[in-house]
Amino acid sequence: MSEAEAEPGRAEPGSGRDTARPDDAGRMRRPRAAAAVAAAVLFAALGAVIALTTPWDPMPGPVPGGHVEPDPALDFSPAEIARSKAFDSAINPPAYAGLVAGLALVLVLGLTPLGARFVGWVTARARRRSLRIIAGTVALTALLRIAGLPFDVWSESVLRRYGLSTQSWPAWLVDELKSLGVTWVIYTVALLLLYAVVRRFPRYWWTGAAAGGFLLVVLVSFIYPIAVEPVFNKFHSLRQGPLRTDLLAMAERDGVPVEDVLVADASRRTTSLNAYVSGFGSTRRIVLYDTLLESSPERVESIVGHELGHAKRNDVLWGTLVGALGVAGAMCLLHLLMTSPRLLRRAGVDPGGGAADDDRGASRGAADPRSIALVLALVAAGTQISAPVQNLVSRNIEARADVHALNLTRDPSTFVSMQHELSVRNISDLSPDALEYLLWLTHPPGPGRIAMAREWARLNHVQEPPPLR
Repeated sequence: MSEAEAEPGRAEPGSGRDTARPDDAGRMRRPRAAAAVAAAVLFAALGAVIALTTPWDPMPGPVPGGHVEPDPALDFSPAEIARSKAFDSAINPPAYAGLVAGLALVLVLGLTPLGARFVGWVTARARRRSLRIIAGTVALTALLRIAGLPFDVWSESVLRRYGLSTQSWPAWLVDELKSLGVTWVIYTVALLLLYAVVRRFPRYWWTGAAAGGFLLVVLVSFIYPIAVEPVFNKFHSLRQGPLRTDLLAMAERDGVPVEDVLVADASRRTTSLNAYVSGFGSTRRIVLYDTLLESSPERVESIVGHELGHAKRNDVLWGTLVGALGVAGAMCLLHLLMTSPRLLRRAGVDPGGGAADDDRGASRGAADPRSIALVLALVAAGTQISAPVQNLVSRNIEARADVHALNLTRDPSTFVSMQHELSVRNISDLSPDALEYLLWLTHPPGPGRIAMAREWARLNHVQEPPPLR
């Protein structure tokens, strides 16, 4: 490879500006234009899929007697409402502070030369490119996790003060290390693949990155239940008895194949109540927190009916494919950003005129492992920007699953009592503000779910659950 071909945008000494030839500039513009078109098409397709498939009205039809407005005072005592507000006031400061500090740190590392210098220092003795990528990824993700540790400790202290956490500090630290290990594996694999594609196709790497990102998201979603869940919890089959029989019968009646009913040892970590359906197709399993077994069988069936609603609608598979489509579009957008000479220089990375390597074989531009900090910063920014849309879609999907549970059990009174118990035991926010809706809320608040159950009762001519107070 000639020097002119390898470095078409290199500046002449003392010129202060790039001296790329017109044909070199054209070769740089063409893949960027193609990536821009691909990103626009993929994001337009993503928007259309979300707009057309999200259940914006989970329970259509006019409600007899008018719309039921959520009112915590109907079902929650003043003490329960006060405790919810107090917990929200205590948990929000570490949550917001951790979010702001984490974003600030990753953006500073990625959008200034500090991140590139840090990666260069960490990988100074690594000769192989793959080792530099691994070392840089592990070091940066560890640094970000350590920086967030004080806020995690703060949040854990609040959970302990309100009785939601049952872990000892050593056990909590072990879980933090496990989480960091999972992060290392996922990010290392993803970045090794990304930089391999960048080096192999220096101008059109967005094509391989988009396809690889799509497949990687699908793969992680499928292996998560069998590879990651057991890292954090131990599972055993629910013993033979009426509850197991009733849950399997309910799943069969609902047309959802379920292989087993498992119990997770969540009580070693939390007092919260939860259940979910794990796996795909014939490998689906109903998973119950062992804390949930303290509730009445009717309440357990109500919450499992909600989870069966997700399984029947293939919500996990739908979410996986939609997420994979979003990642594919993001890879095209990442190409545009990672081939911007101005952005690369800001991040302390030699742009390299669009080439992956110079004439001495040194990495340049997007292929330089020192750009890992920039990649992580762009991923963090994109994740945060997309969070409000993801949360909005999630709340509507969760509401549809609530309607499914009501249709399956036809017992709105038990549903209301279950939602009350979930809200009280988990100390859920009963009246979240607009910012909390945008940043955190993946489920409708408890009072809203209770109000919907009363609307369902009116629509289906079933006795409306009276206020619990």
